[in-house]
Amino acid sequence: MTQDNNNGFTGHRSEPEQIDLIDLLVQIWRGKVTIIVCVIVAILLAVGYIMIAKEKWTSTALITQPDSGQISSYSNAMNILYGNSAPSVNAIQQDFITRFNSSFSAVSESLDNQDEPEILSIEAAVKGQNLPLRVSYTAHTAEEARQTLAKYIQQVDDDVAKAVEGDLKSNIGSRKNDLEQSLTTQEKVAAEQKALRIAQITQALTVAVQSKIKLPQVQQAEQVSQDTMFMLGSDALGAMVKNESTRPLSFPDSYYQTRQTLLDVDNLMTGGKDDEPKVTNVHAYRYVMKPTLPFRRDSPKRAIILVLSVLLGGMVGAGIVLGRNALRNYQPKA
Repeated sequence: MTQDNNNGFTGHRSEPEQIDLIDLLVQIWRGKVTIIVCVIVAILLAVGYIMIAKEKWTSTALITQPDSGQISSYSNAMNILYGNSAPSVNAIQQDFITRFNSSFSAVSESLDNQDEPEILSIEAAVKGQNLPLRVSYTAHTAEEARQTLAKYIQQVDDDVAKAVEGDLKSNIGSRKNDLEQSLTTQEKVAAEQKALRIAQITQALTVAVQSKIKLPQVQQAEQVSQDTMFMLGSDALGAMVKNESTRPLSFPDSYYQTRQTLLDVDNLMTGGKDDEPKVTNVHAYRYVMKPTLPFRRDSPKRAIILVLSVLLGGMVGAGIVLGRNALRNYQPKA
């Protein structure tokens, strides 16, 4: 009884279907013509794509902050303007390359937003370091990529130079106004001091006349104070009033230093109708590596496309062969 049950149970158990690899290989071999045709069609499609696809070439350059010679005229101008308070050469170099980076990024963004976007990029060449910077441009030919990248680098450099000159012109104007106001203030103070001196001597002369002191009553002028100046006598005090009236204003050394600085600041401008700063050969960057002429295209990758087309064509052909044979051998269950 038990044995019958076991046999009955065994008879109802279904065996999983096994995939016969040899049979699959035989089917594929028999359908090799179909597979070869699919591979040829895929290759032809790939060749057609390669012929009509636009090539992409990328030129790359490495740039870093300008050297001291490229900013010497600007640095000298800042030293004249602000003396010991002027920014250091290293600070100016950092400022210039930062300006360049920002301006270049703005140009890259504007090119990317065009109807036909252009691929222009700037990024750090070494991860974790601000400099040098890697700039690149992608075009349809290698020479176009190199020339266009050099053009955009020069364009951004010119824009930064113009901006720097504009800032310098504004600084010169502001500094010039400050110096002129300082001179005016010192001249006003000197004039007031002269007027006060004359008033003091005149008052002493009045006292001397009223006191009928005509000749000096003291041996040394150093012994005379403001209150006892009348002791110099009316003759001496009268001569002093005339002398002080014609005497030029007396200025401290700082006044003449300010005038010298103002002259130097004036010399920073070219003069004439187009009054611009005398700043020449200012550059915001220095090449570490000039724009390269690429020798490998970015796309299309012909070898990869052909290999993938062969693989894809073979897979499609094999699928057609196996699917066709499966449909032929299919028998619906009763």
